Amino acid sequence: MSTIFFSLLLTFLSCVQSQIILTQKVAETGRPGGTLTLTCKTSGFNLGNDWMQWIRQVPGQGLEWLLEYKSSSSNNYAPGVKARFTASKDTSNNIFALEMKNLKIEDTAIYYCAKRSMGRGIYRTAGAGTQLTVEPGQKSIVKPKLSAFYPPKSSSKDAVQAAVCLASDFFPKDISLQLAFGDKPKANVTRPSVLKPDE
Repeated sequence: MSTIFFSLLLTFLSCVQSQIILTQKVAETGRPGGTLTLTCKTSGFNLGNDWMQWIRQVPGQGLEWLLEYKSSSSNNYAPGVKARFTASKDTSNNIFALEMKNLKIEDTAIYYCAKRSMGRGIYRTAGAGTQLTVEPGQKSIVKPKLSAFYPPKSSSKDAVQAAVCLASDFFPKDISLQLAFGDKPKANVTRPSVLKPDE
């Protein structure tokens, strides 16, 4: 009789567990120094009453615990992220969130939200994870400032004269200029980028 009861209890717990759903966005992109909020949509339990957790996995490394959170007055943060990361709950919409400020390249990781189950410190229900990539943004195109400098007139027909065209404050650093002097043939000048890949 006890064996049958135990079997039924396991079946019941399995059914209850299967109803708990934590839904996360597949991917997010952030910029160094920026702010981004990750969200975890919950269902199948009372979000306001449960302890939740955020953990992450940096590429090539193991899981890193970030925080556990029940309310604004009941929470624990890892020392390394406490100054930049803030968890919160929106119980009306069943959303567990993680606000991340002053993002860094090393924050690139998969972030998982998790729900405590079967005792303190045990998290057996987790979302599929959000891949966060923090990378520098593409700089906007800036048109060059052009300044022309002409040589003084010379009475000698054989004198060599040169005009100077200065291009400055532009991006990207690849530029192609076409120079024309009166009825002289046009000259094409191209300067390749000298920027490093991350500039």
